[in-house]
Amino acid sequence: MGEAARDMSEQPLGERVLSRIRGDVLSLKLAPGEVVSERSLEAAYGVSRTPIRQALAELIREGLVVKAERGYAIAPFDLQQLEEIFEYREIVEDAAIRLACERARPEELDVILRTVDEGLSDFTPDDWFEAGLDVHVQLAALSGNRFLRDAVQDAVNRTIRARWLVASSPEARAIAHREHNEIIALVRQRRTEEAAAAIRRHAQDVRGQILQALEDSRRLFGARGFVEGG
Repeated sequence: MGEAARDMSEQPLGERVLSRIRGDVLSLKLAPGEVVSERSLEAAYGVSRTPIRQALAELIREGLVVKAERGYAIAPFDLQQLEEIFEYREIVEDAAIRLACERARPEELDVILRTVDEGLSDFTPDDWFEAGLDVHVQLAALSGNRFLRDAVQDAVNRTIRARWLVASSPEARAIAHREHNEIIALVRQRRTEEAAAAIRRHAQDVRGQILQALEDSRRLFGARGFVEGG
């Protein structure tokens, strides 16, 4: 048994069920807009109603599931909300990276570089969510400001499913690897204005890639997979 499988088997049942359903939502096996019920999920995951209800409650809190007229639905992509989140991220990440340029220690940046390298390997969306292997959150933490870190974390969580459309591509991960290395190098050299410009440019590129990927997926998910206005 592999390490990941062993870790999963040692989790309480409720956590295992949550991880499995979340992974299927994030990887789009459960499609945006798809209607689900407690009974259908019981059958699909082979567990009783209690852990299913617990998982659904947490997924609603995370914004991945919504209450529907009959049961539940996988949350559709809200395009207006995504636009607003990316706009918000640009502001808070700019502030966080400026403080990180002042406060980050070399050994902390070394840790983030290892995270960047892990992004080139194969991974599952649930591993990504659980481990918090997100360079932007780690960089925001180096600001030394917990509110900026939490703001970036919240924005990341709200875009993680849409980001999977891009992150699942090895080519996109290679581009992100190069750009993240550039940002970290600028922070290490305390080149504040250049680091801020680089992280804004990177965020804008990712935003464009995600919105294009969502546009390309319209035929696959259909009208129920999207909310046009917030």
